[in-house]
Amino acid sequence: MEKKMDKPNVIIIMTDDQGYGDLSCMGATDFRTPNIDGLAENGIRFSSMYSASPVCSPSRAALLTGRYPGNAGVRAILAGHRRASGLNDSVPTIATALKKLGYTTGIMGKWHLGLKEDCRPNSNGFDEFRGFLAGCLDYYSHIFYYGMADGGKNPIHDLWENDKEVWENGKYLTEKITEDSVDFIQRHRSEPFFLYVAYNAPHYPMHCPQKYLDRFPDLPEDRRIMAAMISAVDDGVGSIRTELERHGLLENTIIYFQSDNGPSRESRNWLDGTEDFYYGGTTGKFRGHKFSLFEGGIRIPAILSQYGKTEAKVEDKPFIATDIFPTILDACGGNPEEYKLDGISLLPLLKNEKAPEHGYIFWEMEEQTACRNGKYKLLINPRAAEEEKPVADVFLADLENDPSETTNLVEILPDICEEMKNKALEWRAGIENTWEENFAKNYSLTR
Repeated sequence: MEKKMDKPNVIIIMTDDQGYGDLSCMGATDFRTPNIDGLAENGIRFSSMYSASPVCSPSRAALLTGRYPGNAGVRAILAGHRRASGLNDSVPTIATALKKLGYTTGIMGKWHLGLKEDCRPNSNGFDEFRGFLAGCLDYYSHIFYYGMADGGKNPIHDLWENDKEVWENGKYLTEKITEDSVDFIQRHRSEPFFLYVAYNAPHYPMHCPQKYLDRFPDLPEDRRIMAAMISAVDDGVGSIRTELERHGLLENTIIYFQSDNGPSRESRNWLDGTEDFYYGGTTGKFRGHKFSLFEGGIRIPAILSQYGKTEAKVEDKPFIATDIFPTILDACGGNPEEYKLDGISLLPLLKNEKAPEHGYIFWEMEEQTACRNGKYKLLINPRAAEEEKPVADVFLADLENDPSETTNLVEILPDICEEMKNKALEWRAGIENTWEENFAKNYSLTR
């Protein structure tokens, strides 16, 4: 057994397009995720944790920087070609902050925060990178997938070890990400480390080895492939835990798990040659999907755990992924006040103390803007899914009594509506100003 260190290790595990209801600990009854459930049984399961965006690049940027996407310089899905700009070291990441505290840092899996040299992981605080740079990838050939299904002519191979392109044709990507993560833990077991495990499952293309599909023979085909892909991730979480246990590191490691946004309804998700909306993922009881600022697009499965130290509980207060940077930095002996952050520290929760109060939480996605304060949530120009028309100019929901956002209270609660609308527009104006002053001319905002 390895000697335990004073500083806690940190592992962030992120899945891709996984819905709120796609874990058994979050309510799924048609398949089981025992290893991820194990995190919840030894930590805090959030019932009201939010991503900072309903799409992947901004969501990931916010998690890593502790800033709203517009303040981090990534407001939309970034391009996948090798000239694409994105996150750069003008905005520090949690990896950058932990390196200053003596941590070795690594990312295994999906980056999707820019492909130009100064936007890649090794330029943004990570000592080691094994994975891919674009947004979606064939799970076996590791070819950048976007556009191929509808006639794209220039697929790009996209598998890397730091700045070196590598080829592992036929290696199932979810399993590779797990193996690389376990290897990182094994090699750095005697020093404090930060590991970002960025799975691309269950994002399309819907690829999975037969051994995982065989676990769910009775599910409908779309749900079966979704369950199988998540089951492969769940096995990976189990392997990571086992490696920590093997070296006596489990109780000295903070583990945070979340999805980047809600499940996809993109029409390229098909399995039988018929182009239709993909419906294998579930938002549970919530309205909306990926790209939407309704709850289904941004309320995510999330768990914060430190085995043997964090008491198991369900936390109902609303929080957002920007809170993870200050929480981790606080727990590791750093000072969040040294950084320009939009999140708050949740360290009291790790210490089994009373949860802090967040106040207003904000979002934006193209013409959509939203905010939550207490039980009320206001949306401006909200859509239920990508390419759908806005359902209202302004929508006010009482999430305590109407979590599915079915009833618009704009006319019933005009004073609350006006106050929250003004707050949302004021915040959005600040984002626009920051964007124009610091980021707009340098960034590519197409896939």
